Amino acid sequence: MTSERPNILWLVNDHQAYYRHGWDGGPRPLTPHFDRLAAQGVQFQRSYAATPLCGPARRTLLTGLYPHNHQHYYNYSEQPHDREVYLSHLAQAGYRNFYFGKWHAGPGLPADLGCEGFSSRDYGNPYISATYHDYLRRYGLPPAEHWVERAFLSDSMRRLFPDLREQSRYRCNQAWCGEHAVGLTLTPKETHESFFLANLACEALEQLARDRRRPFHLRVDFWGPHQPYFPTQEYANLYRPENIPEYGSFRDDLVNRPDLLAEERNAPLGDANGRLIIPSALPWSEWQLILARAYAHISMIDAAGGQILDRLQQLGLSDNTLVIWTADHGDAVVSHGGHFDKGSYLTEEIIRVPLAMRFPGRIAPGQVCDRPVCSIDLPVTTVGAAETAFERRVDGRNLLPLATGQAESWPDDVMVETFGHGYGLHYQGRALLAGPYKYVYWGNQPDELYDLEADPYELNNLATDPNGQAILAEMAQRLAAWQRQTQDPGFDDPGFQAAVAGDEDKLLHLAVLRDSILRDSRPYV
Repeated sequence: MTSERPNILWLVNDHQAYYRHGWDGGPRPLTPHFDRLAAQGVQFQRSYAATPLCGPARRTLLTGLYPHNHQHYYNYSEQPHDREVYLSHLAQAGYRNFYFGKWHAGPGLPADLGCEGFSSRDYGNPYISATYHDYLRRYGLPPAEHWVERAFLSDSMRRLFPDLREQSRYRCNQAWCGEHAVGLTLTPKETHESFFLANLACEALEQLARDRRRPFHLRVDFWGPHQPYFPTQEYANLYRPENIPEYGSFRDDLVNRPDLLAEERNAPLGDANGRLIIPSALPWSEWQLILARAYAHISMIDAAGGQILDRLQQLGLSDNTLVIWTADHGDAVVSHGGHFDKGSYLTEEIIRVPLAMRFPGRIAPGQVCDRPVCSIDLPVTTVGAAETAFERRVDGRNLLPLATGQAESWPDDVMVETFGHGYGLHYQGRALLAGPYKYVYWGNQPDELYDLEADPYELNNLATDPNGQAILAEMAQRLAAWQRQTQDPGFDDPGFQAAVAGDEDKLLHLAVLRDSILRDSRPYV
């Protein structure tokens, strides 16, 4: 006997942009397994994260709500899970839920929501978990070890991570999210977190293939390709740094732009006041190496995800499984003057993300969708595929009618929001994307308006151009409509004000986080 409802497999990469590198004739990150999935179903060319920060973005992936509605504004939020999450609806529909990998979606663990699998509290660090070391013993593998080529840390972060030094060996044995570094993984790829998670997922699939009486939902959240960019040599060999052309916004002087776009606390990219050094403190030749390692890390995560897809096929589970592969948000590396990581801004690099879906018998292969979609849509799509629904109002829509050509209508615009990066950086911004145009409203900082077809790197702000005022007014009206539709309180949001009032010192929080990871990183069943 087999289940009638479809199985559901989610793969979520952390911190991966819908890269536009390669438009200028240079190489692009190689993602053959993601590309294969897209060719077998649908690729969404204009997919946006609801917000470009891990914690809030991940809460959105559970709830189908914008942060202004789920009220998880920053990475360190203790906002309880008092909104509906799609996992609960799947469980009520008879699904067996598995969750492997990065959580970082608020307090507790996926186990608290009824999931089997492996994860850690908060950001988590797989390399110090008992499950990882048991995996190493079972397969006769050494602990992961890395060679650090470059590190980008403020003085305070260097004090927090004293063992992280350039041109030295390093093991990720501290609060991993602080490691703004690039280099190589010296040990076999199987020691990397991505292949560790892929192995756990494949073992779960083998178990599920033996008992098909209930449908399953299995989600794998890789910690990569978020920095530290530590690919193995196998993937580093795919890219020659000298062949990577200068990125289109690398020399952006940020003139006529919001002041917050110049924030950069990582040394040596930022000055003593946390301001981005322009022109970049690093020559392009050094950025070429950084991008080459970032590309290689993307390819390594792609290979780990491909291992899961291959096992799904080998076990005869593919034909009845909806597969979704996306990222929680993007990555600003090298963009707009030479940033590392991401910030409080709303540039395309950190809000536009990859998204592909495959659903045999429902989604025809070879589809390409140019309609704007958002991460708020993915939980709604998932419960829709499971033939259930959220009980309360959500912000997202079911993508399946759009992907199958059955949608009677679909919006031609989409909204993205930010509340700043936290840790003392608090802003409210909203972006509205419609057709070729992108409008960003900051309230107390200059507006932004770009024609993304003519200006894909967002170098020419049209908000003050006399010829752009009619478009600016129309986009502002569209944004206001989205805010009304999603019950956005805007700059008077009491939840945001409470989050700002409770803001913790970044270093104190990371020290506490490091201790909690050491204490709480554990498997769950």
